[in-house]
Amino acid sequence: MDKNPEEVAKMFDGVAKRYDLVNDLLSLGQTKRWRKQVTKLIDPKPGMEILDMAAGPGASSEPLAKAGATVTSADFSHGMLDAGRKQRPYLNFQWADALKLPFGDNSFDLYTISFGLRNTHKTDVALKEALRVIRPGGRLVIVEFSAPTWRPFRTIYTNYLMSALPWIAKKTSSNPDAYIYLAESIKAWPNQAALAAIIEKAGWSQVTVKNLTGGVVAVHMAVKP
Repeated sequence: MDKNPEEVAKMFDGVAKRYDLVNDLLSLGQTKRWRKQVTKLIDPKPGMEILDMAAGPGASSEPLAKAGATVTSADFSHGMLDAGRKQRPYLNFQWADALKLPFGDNSFDLYTISFGLRNTHKTDVALKEALRVIRPGGRLVIVEFSAPTWRPFRTIYTNYLMSALPWIAKKTSSNPDAYIYLAESIKAWPNQAALAAIIEKAGWSQVTVKNLTGGVVAVHMAVKP
């Protein structure tokens, strides 16, 4: 998949209105649970400046802002931003390209991206841009689908991705092709160790990984030297 930026943005524009609902269905209700776990790992506090990249309609930003952090909810899809401004008008939404962020050097304390790094055209460039806008000692928190650690479950999960997920999407989404892309992009994505190596190569240090739901989702964390 070449992940043409314009095509990816258009795809997400088309699913923006029902994005949160369909995600909850496709994750079998796990999305909210993952978000709570990630919020705990981020540990947002008043005075903390956070860039939430690929924020979509803002579901990932909401708990961070409610904890008192100053959150910039950024996305490449205008459709997602429009949906977010309608659903959560109290959040600060801003258009941004993960490969060329419209923010100055050392602008934030933490950069987080949930289920969005996989959709960037160049993962290494996105990680280097994240490094640029984070202050020294600041953190990176990546939430992404990954490889289940138990082999029998990994087989079941792969079968779900390639068969059940597209079927559910056809019944619930206005753009089921977007979810077929989703399944294919998850299958092609690097596993936990491979992504950790890519993060380290981009210049981040102290890379750690926490698996959620047996590795269906992995949270990669790192620090800017």
